[in-house]
Amino acid sequence: MDDTPQKNADAYSPSSTIITFDRPVPLLRGPVPAGPTDNPSAGPFVLAFKDSQSFASALKACESKLTAQCESGARIGCAIAASAKCKPPWWRSLFGGAKTDFVEREKCEERETAACFEAAKADCGKIGRDKCLSVFRDARIAVKERKVDWREAARLIFWASVAKRGLGFGLIELERVGDWVEFRERFEVTNYRGSDILSNVS
Repeated sequence: MDDTPQKNADAYSPSSTIITFDRPVPLLRGPVPAGPTDNPSAGPFVLAFKDSQSFASALKACESKLTAQCESGARIGCAIAASAKCKPPWWRSLFGGAKTDFVEREKCEERETAACFEAAKADCGKIGRDKCLSVFRDARIAVKERKVDWREAARLIFWASVAKRGLGFGLIELERVGDWVEFRERFEVTNYRGSDILSNVS
């Protein structure tokens, strides 16, 4: 009996033809309208963490991963350094010296590796934190309740009052603003920098 049709059916079965993909990783940051302090040439939107909690979690994960990578490399480096330090000198075999005591050498390597790694752990923690802080200081965090940047708004009101008094200044600034909706879009604070909260905990 020819079983070719059955083989073809198995080859085109759902289990053979459907490719499953991992679930998408949620985005760490999302687009928010640019605020008055953002660079206008970058566009009307900027990427920002949704809140300070997600920002702190991402920073902690960054530090943890970099520290773990550093410690992994430190273990290898310390093991190599300990092996080189504890091995007998090469010239001992030339003069018929005593045989190598591998038990003592193993203990020596364990001591040297532990001491080396203990010193490296502190450095790895500092490296991980410094590397992440330099990036996360400039990261943006979305403001849940948007507020008007009254410092910038006060400057605009000043120039508008100057123009109203007929001194010939501030007309350009006034024309740029237009109605109240445009005013809020221009001077509404939509995000703040990571440095604003890191300065309080560093």
